[in-house]
Amino acid sequence: MLLIADSGSTKTDWCLVNNEGTETYFSTEGYNPYFMSGEYIAHSIQSSFPAYAAPALISRLHFYGAGCQDDKAGEMEQMLRKLFDRATHVSAEVDLLAAARGLLSDEPGFAAILGTGTNTCLYDGHAITHNIDSLGFMLGDEGSGAAIGKKILSDFLRHKMPAAVRRLFVETYGLSEEVVMHKVYKEPMPNRFCAGFTRFLNQPGTDSDYAHAVLHTAFTEFFTNLVSCYPGYDGYSFNCVGSVGYHFRDIITEIAAGFNMRTRVIIPDLISHLVKHHRKAVITG
Repeated sequence: MLLIADSGSTKTDWCLVNNEGTETYFSTEGYNPYFMSGEYIAHSIQSSFPAYAAPALISRLHFYGAGCQDDKAGEMEQMLRKLFDRATHVSAEVDLLAAARGLLSDEPGFAAILGTGTNTCLYDGHAITHNIDSLGFMLGDEGSGAAIGKKILSDFLRHKMPAAVRRLFVETYGLSEEVVMHKVYKEPMPNRFCAGFTRFLNQPGTDSDYAHAVLHTAFTEFFTNLVSCYPGYDGYSFNCVGSVGYHFRDIITEIAAGFNMRTRVIIPDLISHLVKHHRKAVITG
């Protein structure tokens, strides 16, 4: 059986394709080898997998994940080979390649991820040809849920939110300033914690002017510091996967137009498109 995974820092989407071609979808937590040990990831997979997708049943595995780059990709693949020890093919590749394959299949173009984190690339229909490093949660990730969440928390901690927005924030989350600082600086996965506040901007009652200002700044920084730095970027259409990109696609389309770039495909998740790509690849040989 064929197993395909698209893993972000928050969630992993899986699809099992059985020998009759039936597709079954399920999810687990996200796995990022920069923040998690191989032992932790292996234990999580073993404990959260449904019985019908037990590792012993898998013959081919394509795993795409945040953080699966360079030596971390090798470490992830080695761990997966041990776990899925009966599979004849096991690969671990960066989630950006999954985005390009899912959004563009075998067509060249521009692909982006806007979820908990951010990533972008140019793709030639087979491989990534140019990638500007997003620099991750601490130094970059402009436009991501984590970056937007950081801005919201910063406004809260510095009392820069409008009074009504601050009251709603406190009523919604009940967080003290001390708790926020502890979770960001002392607890694991602060990017997930920050990204969780992005949904506050869509919450009924949140001031629309405040939400628009935060999002406009975040996505303008994304296009300024990442997208527009690609040679000839405005000759490509903008294709994007991720919950942040999908939920705020209207303002992204507006800002993209300001950078002379038209939007084409913006989807919330990738797994069904990725499955279609791999099934097509099997058919075409």
